[in-house]
Amino acid sequence: MQITAPVLLKPKEKMAMLELDLDEPRFGEVRVKMVASGVCHSCLHAYDGSHTGIPMPIVLGDEGSGIVDAVGAGVTHLQKGDHVVISWAPSCSACKYCNLGFPALCLNTPAIGKTTGDVTLFHHNGKDVYHYGPSTYGSYIVVPESAAVKIRKDFPLEVAALIGCSVATGFGSAVNSAGLRAGQSVAVFGCGGVGLNAIQGAVATGAYPIIGVDVLDSKLELAKHFGATHTINLTKQDLEAEVKKLTGYGVDATIIAVGNSKAMEQGLTILAKQGIEVVLGLPGQGEKVPVDPWLLMGGERKIVGSRYGTSNPLVEFPKLVELAMAGRIKIDELVTKRYDLDEADEAFRSLAAGEQARGLIVF
Repeated sequence: MQITAPVLLKPKEKMAMLELDLDEPRFGEVRVKMVASGVCHSCLHAYDGSHTGIPMPIVLGDEGSGIVDAVGAGVTHLQKGDHVVISWAPSCSACKYCNLGFPALCLNTPAIGKTTGDVTLFHHNGKDVYHYGPSTYGSYIVVPESAAVKIRKDFPLEVAALIGCSVATGFGSAVNSAGLRAGQSVAVFGCGGVGLNAIQGAVATGAYPIIGVDVLDSKLELAKHFGATHTINLTKQDLEAEVKKLTGYGVDATIIAVGNSKAMEQGLTILAKQGIEVVLGLPGQGEKVPVDPWLLMGGERKIVGSRYGTSNPLVEFPKLVELAMAGRIKIDELVTKRYDLDEADEAFRSLAAGEQARGLIVF
């Protein structure tokens, strides 16, 4: 079938709105009519060229929601008309990590630009157009069944798109990766779409104090709205002094939800003994973080990476919907601006300028 998508031909250049040919679903795959797609910082790295080695032309988008439009042979858990949230980490159901429930660590993940089976399903004038994960900026997409997670139909499908990356990643970083417990202190660096959800995850665990750290007052106001008990503006306040004032000795956890190696370094300096730093943000390729081994060994501090919030989308996505339905987390309020599909370039410009918590492309 023919679909519409903004296609990135070269980094930093305006995307071309093209009509593409999309292959039919193969065994175990479904076709999804997209309803909405979040504007994610990971895609911005491809768009602005800060992450190299990405094949082009390519359809971006790794966070979205839609309605199942067709199912291929062998599909057992989905049918036409189901409402789904798209996961960028489908399970292969064969490797060690998928069987442990961590599909984001799958050993059989296709090469970047390809989908399952190392093929492309998009084509333009007989030539391949590459995939960025599920490529949720396509008006229709074809994904493995495990990448389309069914949710209840009475939940607003537009905003459900954000569950597919920013909500699951941020919330899971606090609950799963950091393993926060009631009364533990945490500082979240970067109060954008992912960081705000890390704050919501911290609230859910009963952590206190919850400190939002950013360089923009507008982001810090959002942090308070989503549950931060305190905020620190790095351009106006002394980080270490403020944290010491609030905790006496440092925080039990830092969550680095910004792609900035300096923030990772700063997060280590305010960790209490036996504290944990959780790294979510993707810095530019080649950036390094200096680490003093004595800081780690002497205080039994830990640094861990967190991919998709150490979550299993098939389990976590429906739970997050239930939390939102119960008023325990805010999802619709994360959306600071909606865009039409042909406004994707403006959405990236606004994201890079720090003007939004989360932009949402609506089809």
